[in-house]
Amino acid sequence: MTVPASGFMMENGGSSCLPLPPDVENRIVTDLGKESESNLQEGNLYYVVSNRWFRRWQLYVGQPTEEFSSKDHSSDSQHCNMVPSNVVERPGPIDNSDIVVNGSDSENNDLELKRFLEERRDYVLVPSAVWEKLYDWYKGGPPLPRKLISQGVTQKNFFVEVYLLCLKLIDSRDGSECIIRLSKKATVFDLREKVFALKGIKQEKACIWDYFNQHKQSVLDATSQTLEELNLQMDQHILLEVDGPTQTGMDATRNELALVALEPSRSSLSIAGGPVMSNGHSSSYGYQGSSLSSSVSDMDERSDLSNTAKKREKGGLAGLQNLGNTCFMNSALQCLVHTPPLVEYFLQDYSEEINADNPLGMHGELAIAFGDLLRKLWSLGQTTIAPRAFKGKLARFAPQFSGYNQHDSQELLAFLLDGLHEDLNRVKRKPYFETKDYDGRPDAEVADECWRYHRARNDSLIVDVCQGQYKSTLVCPVCGKISITFDPFMYLSLPLPSTVTRSVTVTVFYGDGSGLPMPYTVTVQRHGCIKDLTLALTIACCLKNDENLLLAEVYDHRIYKYFDNPLESVTSIKDEEYLVAYRLPKRESGRPKLEIIHRSLERCSTDRLKGMERKLFGTPLVTYLGEEFRSGADINAAVSKILVPLKRTYSSTKAHSSKENGFVSEMNDEPANCSPRSVSQSIDIEEEETSSENEPSFQLLLTDDRGLSCKPIDKDSAIKYGPLIKVFLDWTDREHELYDVSYIKDLPPVHQTRFMKKTRQEAISLFSCLEAFLTEEPLGPDDMWYCPRCKEHRQATKKLDLWKLPEIIVFHLKRFSYSRYLKNKLDTFVDFPIHNLDLSKYVKSNDGKSYLYNLYAISNHYGGLGGGHYTAYAKLIDEKRWYHFDDSHVSPVGEEEIKTSAAYLLFYQRVEN
Repeated sequence: MTVPASGFMMENGGSSCLPLPPDVENRIVTDLGKESESNLQEGNLYYVVSNRWFRRWQLYVGQPTEEFSSKDHSSDSQHCNMVPSNVVERPGPIDNSDIVVNGSDSENNDLELKRFLEERRDYVLVPSAVWEKLYDWYKGGPPLPRKLISQGVTQKNFFVEVYLLCLKLIDSRDGSECIIRLSKKATVFDLREKVFALKGIKQEKACIWDYFNQHKQSVLDATSQTLEELNLQMDQHILLEVDGPTQTGMDATRNELALVALEPSRSSLSIAGGPVMSNGHSSSYGYQGSSLSSSVSDMDERSDLSNTAKKREKGGLAGLQNLGNTCFMNSALQCLVHTPPLVEYFLQDYSEEINADNPLGMHGELAIAFGDLLRKLWSLGQTTIAPRAFKGKLARFAPQFSGYNQHDSQELLAFLLDGLHEDLNRVKRKPYFETKDYDGRPDAEVADECWRYHRARNDSLIVDVCQGQYKSTLVCPVCGKISITFDPFMYLSLPLPSTVTRSVTVTVFYGDGSGLPMPYTVTVQRHGCIKDLTLALTIACCLKNDENLLLAEVYDHRIYKYFDNPLESVTSIKDEEYLVAYRLPKRESGRPKLEIIHRSLERCSTDRLKGMERKLFGTPLVTYLGEEFRSGADINAAVSKILVPLKRTYSSTKAHSSKENGFVSEMNDEPANCSPRSVSQSIDIEEEETSSENEPSFQLLLTDDRGLSCKPIDKDSAIKYGPLIKVFLDWTDREHELYDVSYIKDLPPVHQTRFMKKTRQEAISLFSCLEAFLTEEPLGPDDMWYCPRCKEHRQATKKLDLWKLPEIIVFHLKRFSYSRYLKNKLDTFVDFPIHNLDLSKYVKSNDGKSYLYNLYAISNHYGGLGGGHYTAYAKLIDEKRWYHFDDSHVSPVGEEEIKTSAAYLLFYQRVEN
């Protein structure tokens, strides 16, 4: 890599000892980023940059930053995009020291990144052209170049390979070990070339072994196969032997075996065949088939852990080795391979059902890999399997699960069920059906029609046993149009209704200047939404029928954001924030909104700046401009009106003294009811009733959204406006004498730390989760429905009902929530039945069937987001006993122990009459 020469480059190509202005740096980097995005090609170079440094640069140039809430990160990342660049110092040299492992024994491309870093939280990726500019301006480093690679078969996805494949090379001559780092897209030839150059030996005199689990798996001959295709794993061993390889390898049990071809046999019999039991399966699902599918993939599955454990005498009790944060995969797989209909199916010959030509499938390869793994897990004598071949297929067809970061077992389950369905779809050519409208027809008729159409295009084992049908009803809030559809499902994602509450303090301002601001503390569900908070405030402040509440967050004396989405979670509101609400008349909601930001003249506190400067203070005020708004005089009049309650009088002083405790219900001499006397009624209003000609004149300046520009407002000049007008109000000594600014200063923060402790007795039931899922609710603003009658998108109400339930039903408990500010996990204990889960009353088809289910598997998640650990509980149906599957460790567990707050996915099988 060519490092640019030193010096700060100017736009005209010349150099200067002075840095570029922040806005120029921002523009150059933004333009280079857009240019790079328009020319994505495999092999493009990107650089890893510490987000700690990059965030400082973004603050300096005034570029918006992303916020994260994490106990591992300081609060300086919150709301930082609201800080003007003129108050942020220029960052120092680029510093990547916080993301690089100390003492790395390599340089440049081989510098080791700390494990489990998260993009946009710990680091950012910048194109090569952007890095060259940043390095030119700031120097520092070290540079961490990474290449853009593509992955996926059905759909190519580009991503930067941040973590190179790390292989531990053992030299058989002296037992020494060193680290080799290459791209997983590198070929075996590239690996051999690097190893032999490092060791200074000739290729013809040495060979390299795939030494997974420190056992010889296969010789890595010079070939164009990539390391990814050979399923080499992060941190696994490779073995260097000089003077040529021995002709035999060792399997996981130290038995000699003949070396076999690198590619498995492609015959359908050896892939998906096998002996069919007379009764469809053995007495305990134990598979004792011949080695029809023996290949290198067989060796991939073997684990050295089998040497240290007693051979299993029963099938289905083998563990899965963790290949590096693959516990999410192991947990989901154990639940699936203990699903009785799937076990019975994949232990028989399913080769005739593989649909290799389905463009929506994986050419049958996913079904083959899953079936092969299931057979190994159910083979007698197995203890632990290393699912390298399956993980390789998964990464190939679902790049989102590649790499070694933790993933979501539910997302993997959804992909596997859908992928298995498409690979096993018996329909070779899907017919086309035109969807018919509901048109008031009976539900049963429409449901049967939709199900027939669905089955005509989708016919597989997964549809047979895992797919049900629900009824979806949408109602337009304007014209009342009703739309009813019947859709298939493979699992149900259930919300967890919270029983934990929190207190939130919000200061309410009068947008029409009719009263003093007042703080209210209300109680909402801990994981409720903005709509719940607004409703609680509406009741607390006795909002009138002709008023609306506009909720906003204040940061650094500015409005950081308006809460426009009523469905946004209140978990996005943090302890240290300041929330305000503005009471505004509904009739003026279509008028321009005026936002008044306060500034005061203060003496500079730094040695670098001398004299006086304008500083922000207080809380912005918001009002609507009237219908006659035309000029600066109208803005002046609006400011004068909204400041009326702050005028210094005896009455207002008394009122202020009574609000110091922050609760309106404790005001002196005022009844706690919904008709409080407004402050403006208690003020001596002689001044307020003067004509507009005698209104006080304020120093007002028009500013932009970021508050970086200022233009004085002349009373007689016309004002160009949009939905929002922002102005600075410069306070002079005269304003400070006339108005009491204490009402808009020192607001109480949110204080959302008073949580009610959840106890085991406060647990919620699976039924309450299901009922919450089936409750009618409005669609979100980003998910509006196009009403065919109104010919517009509407925020319709949606109601779900269960219509047809499958033999296997999976409940996904939605423990993870994500918002702009916060990632959160709910550890709520959900009480779920193990036996006789009766769902009959929830099924609306009235078919008279009994819907009783028994639990047979659970996927558990312990810990927090972005990490944690997955395990599984599964029941061996034949022996009616539960087992705990924790990666490679398998142990029996009592039925009374399987109910925990870690339950994430619940697998039920219908009880046949």
